[in-house]
Order: sequence, then C-alpha cells, then structure tokens
Amino acid sequence: MAGRIDTKHYAAVDIGASSGRVLMGWVEDGKMAYEEVYRFDNAQVLRDGHSCWDIEGLYEHVVRGLAAAREKTGIVPQSIAIDTWGVDFVLLDENDQMIGDAVAYRDGRTDGIFEVADKIMDPAELYARTGIQRQPFNTAYQLLALKCEHPEQLEAARTFLMVPDYLVWRLTGAKTNEYTNASTTGLLDARACTWDQGVLDAFGIPASIFLAPTMPGAVAGGLLPEVAKAVGYDAPVVLCASHDTGSAYLSVPARDEHAAYLSSGTWSLLGCELPEPVCGEAAREQNFTNEGGYQRRYRFLKNIMGLWMNQSVRREVNGVDYVEGKTANKAMLDHQIGFGELIQMTQDAEPFAAYVDVDDERFLAPDSMFEEIRSACADAGQIVPETIGEVMRTVYCSLTSSYARAVAGLAELTDRDYTSLNIVGGGCQDNYLNQMTADACGIPVFAGPIEGTCIGNFVVQMIRDGVFADLADARACIARSFDIRRFDPQH
Repeated sequence: MAGRIDTKHYAAVDIGASSGRVLMGWVEDGKMAYEEVYRFDNAQVLRDGHSCWDIEGLYEHVVRGLAAAREKTGIVPQSIAIDTWGVDFVLLDENDQMIGDAVAYRDGRTDGIFEVADKIMDPAELYARTGIQRQPFNTAYQLLALKCEHPEQLEAARTFLMVPDYLVWRLTGAKTNEYTNASTTGLLDARACTWDQGVLDAFGIPASIFLAPTMPGAVAGGLLPEVAKAVGYDAPVVLCASHDTGSAYLSVPARDEHAAYLSSGTWSLLGCELPEPVCGEAAREQNFTNEGGYQRRYRFLKNIMGLWMNQSVRREVNGVDYVEGKTANKAMLDHQIGFGELIQMTQDAEPFAAYVDVDDERFLAPDSMFEEIRSACADAGQIVPETIGEVMRTVYCSLTSSYARAVAGLAELTDRDYTSLNIVGGGCQDNYLNQMTADACGIPVFAGPIEGTCIGNFVVQMIRDGVFADLADARACIARSFDIRRFDPQH
C-alpha cells in the first residue's frame, strides 16, 4: 500500500537484463517504503543476426508503468528517474531517427575484438586513461565492432545515447549522457570525468556524437505533452545514478569505511567507494574497474559473472529459452523448479566441490551452461559434476572463491582492511550463498536491502527534493527501514 496521500512519492523505473519494473517510494514515520506498481519482461530478440534489446518495447512499458503509478496509488509522483544496466547504447541520425538496433552486450559481435583493439591502443594505456575493467562488451569495443561491421552507421550518427539516456529523451525530449552510465563505456577520462579525446581519436569514434556528461541529481525536464497525456500527469524527470550498480551502491547501509560492498544479481559487483580512481598497473592486472558514482565518487570494484550462471542452469533444467532464436536443451526434469529447490539440491550434493573461473568468457553466453561447467572442470583435470546439485555446488564454490579473491585484492589495492561485506540486491535473499560467502571471505556478511537498485534510485530523487540532507542521512534511514541479516563465518 502506498503511503499517505499527503506524503511525497517518487517514481523509480528500474530495468534489468531480464525484467523491468516501476515502483513508488516514500518516507513515512522516519522509514523508507516502496510499492511495485508495474512489472514487465525484458527479453532479447534476434535481429539481422544479432541479439538485441526491444528498445521501443521498453519505452512503451515505461509509459505504461508510469501511468500505473498514478492509477494504482492515486498519487502523482514528485519526480521520476530511470536506471538500467550499463555499456549498451543507441545511435541517432540527423533527424533523431535510431540507426540500426540496440545490440545487447551478450551478442557475439565483439568476439575476437581484443586482438583488433590492442593493435590500436596498448590495453595498459587504455586502462591508465579510463580505469575501466577489460571486458569484451565494453562500449568502446562495441563501437569498434560496429565500425568494422557497419561503418556507415557510425558515419551517419549524430547522437550517442545509452539505454537510460534514450528513455529519458523519449520522455522529455532532452538529450543527456548521464555520468555513471557513461563511465562504463571505457571512453571516459577517469579523473576528468569527460570523454577522452585521445581514446576516441585512436579508435576512430567521432567525438561530436557525445554530450558532456551530466551528474546525477540534475533535472532533464518535464514530460513531453504527448507523454504527459498518456500517463495522466506531468512530473520532472531527474537523472539518478542511471547505471543500476551506481544506484545499488547508494543503498548500502555501510557501518564504516572498512565495509566492502557487493551488488548481487545477474552480475556480482564487489568493491568499495573511493574519492579518487585507482588506475595503476596492479589494479589493471587484477581487472578491477573504476566506475563513476554519485557526487563524483568512484566505485572501485570487480565485475564478477554473478548469478547469471545460477539463472542459466535453472532456465536450462526447466527447458526455457532465454534468447529468441537460441534453443535451450531439453528439460532435465519433468517439472518447473525454482531457486529454492536448486539450493536444496546443492546442499544435498555436499561435500562435493569443484571450481571453475566464473569470469571465463566461455560462461558469458554458452549454448548449455550445464555442459560448459562440466567441460571446464574436465579441461582443468578436476572431478566432473554429474548431477544438477553437483553442478550448482560447483557454481557456488567457484563464485564464493571469486568473492574471497576480490576482497583480498581490494584490500591490497586500496591499502585498507575490510572487516565486513554488505550484500544488496536480489542475490542477498540466498542465505546459502550468504553463509558460503562469509565462510570463504572470513568476515561477517550483512545481507540487505533486497531492492538496492530502486532504493538508490529513490535516494537521488529524495536528496534533490530535500527529504534527506545528504547521502549519510539517506543511508541511516535505509539501515532502520529494512531487514539486514548478519552471517558470521562458521569455519
């Protein structure tokens, strides 16, 4: 139920790689609360041989969701903000028409791109300038792949918009490049927080298509008349930390500077907040990244494959396709199973243990995650998991081992001891994973809040509107508003 009608409410549009939703949030009696008013699927589609986002479908869902915000609560939001995943983008031509498709980051167009890119710029120099972790789907590499495949599209481009920028533009008519999402491109000068002309020139990407990065908290504008008519009201659209991890990190109720953060979902983003980027060779060798945060903070973190592997195994054992045009294996079971049942199978497989490198590109989009995990174990000369439970144990053991290495690397690179780990996002609901993480890292784990991304989205809007004095005030409210569970190492 929404709060009192005289309480200020805010609309958060939060879109992930598999689904999106619109929520209304408010503060009442000193505690933050929210209500989900609309949810929709976000499925990739196959177009011209590429896996793409249905970007127009996403826009239509955003409009429906904003309409539902008023219809279901009877309240007009004070403001609206949108967050999505990073790296992906659209290009507009001189008539503001979209060029090509919004190709998804898991598409194979960047296969082999490192070999091409490394001849253009030494990866050590690229990291020293941008501070961004080396991933084949970084926007810099996607644009280079586009230039190789469809140079005419890049030549015709007049505006570069990342996914949340595009949706904000469709709502307001205002074109922006929000800073936190822009930082994921691998094209931003990490220290100056502006587009790096040297990198753009080297990769042959026209600087003219980019807009000066805008910091979270700025107002893009009100809704266009036709949008206001469709949703039934007008409200300002505020730029939150539009990269979902940037929003999720804002929701962490950290106790002190010795707390590491983990945003746990399809991806696991493990790191901390720093006042300056860390772009040295040691950080590059450990593949840490410096993503932009709210108020020019830096999210120094390791991007780990995360629950994508769990999700893929579940889809596969249930015989569910996850990309149009890609067929999953036959169901291994004759009924649909949920994550709870998978966790029980994992526990039943104890003490089985095998390990794979969860960040190996082979796990990014395999035809069969189940068989890819088994194959990786065989390639490494390890015992090969046979049952669903043993495969899942391999995922859990591998993921928590990766977390432990990341915490150790974080301590080394920042010269700071980490005495706790705060986990936010959907993954914090997995108590089995939380306990294994505490055991692997050797430090207490504090799990919650679950809806970290949307809470962080609300935080930027509420600080701008004076509900909170600052981020510390907002985090104190979060700590008393939501259930935070503690898991201590057991061995």
